[in-house]
Amino acid sequence: MDMIELLSIDEESRVPKYQQIIESIIHNISEGNLTMGQKIPSINRFSEDFYLSRDTVEKAYSILKERNIISAIRGKGFYINRTKLISKTNILFFINKLSSYKLRIYNSFLDNIGHNSHIDLVVYHCDESLFLNLLEKHKNSYDYYVIMPHFKTEILRHKSYTDKVIEAIESIPQEKLVILDNKKSKIKCNNIEVFQDFENDIYNALKEGLDNIRKYEKIFLTYPEKSVYPYPRRILHGFRKFCVEFDLDFEILDEVIDDMILKKGDLFVTIEESDLVSLVKQAKEDEFVLGKDIGIISYNDTPLKDLLGITVISTDFKIMGETAADMILNNKKGSVKVPFNLIERESL
Repeated sequence: MDMIELLSIDEESRVPKYQQIIESIIHNISEGNLTMGQKIPSINRFSEDFYLSRDTVEKAYSILKERNIISAIRGKGFYINRTKLISKTNILFFINKLSSYKLRIYNSFLDNIGHNSHIDLVVYHCDESLFLNLLEKHKNSYDYYVIMPHFKTEILRHKSYTDKVIEAIESIPQEKLVILDNKKSKIKCNNIEVFQDFENDIYNALKEGLDNIRKYEKIFLTYPEKSVYPYPRRILHGFRKFCVEFDLDFEILDEVIDDMILKKGDLFVTIEESDLVSLVKQAKEDEFVLGKDIGIISYNDTPLKDLLGITVISTDFKIMGETAADMILNNKKGSVKVPFNLIERESL
């Protein structure tokens, strides 16, 4: 059978023609109609037989090459490059930044999703345009789209979603969408959502340590107003809510500067690692004892903070990745909030 007879393009479909080409080739590979090393029609023949523009076929072939599904041999044409991964569950994993915390979620997801899944990781650096371009490029090419929605405004403040992002995400079929880390907010998602609740999480975690927190005279939150990778302002709201409700003297700082004046009875809640390092260094230079003269609570746990005895408030990144993987593997739907706790150590 001529391979052209295996492929199909629906003129009435709303799915773009280039995407139909991609899906048709992948479908025939999964059905065993196309095998490794088999030659596929040239761009010219495909465009002529289906009355398509050459640009449309080129775009489809380019995406198939990027996914390593086909390969081009100069002077000879295009060939099927792989068949094994096509039958697997293909997942596109959007991560907003390459921080140790986000990678722990990804690695936990990777460890638990199993060998019958293939994952492509893309990093969009909290940039709306980059995210939209990546999503459009890979639209309809995967079985699941796992998205951590964190974006930044022009003045480098955090934004969970923009109108364009909402529109783009809602164009993904519901059964393929997984919202991870951040709440869906205005997104219509009836499939999978695994999240942390930034405002209530910090409020409840600090409330757990209220007795120890009360022994300090003033509590400071170092929250960067502007950042290349900004933090949700809900963290700030939850902190203020806690301090106001329990009548605690507090102050919001943009950062821990090198020559900051530290006083006995100060308690700091740090978000960025650089602020934690600077604070510990200055406290040591001033001969303050952590947990006695100066208190420190750090946001998000790491093995190093455990080793140094730094008290933390943190979500469980491992559970977040595990839960998302489990819901995909077992075809579960729903919204799951990941545990967020205060872990008390010597610094409080």
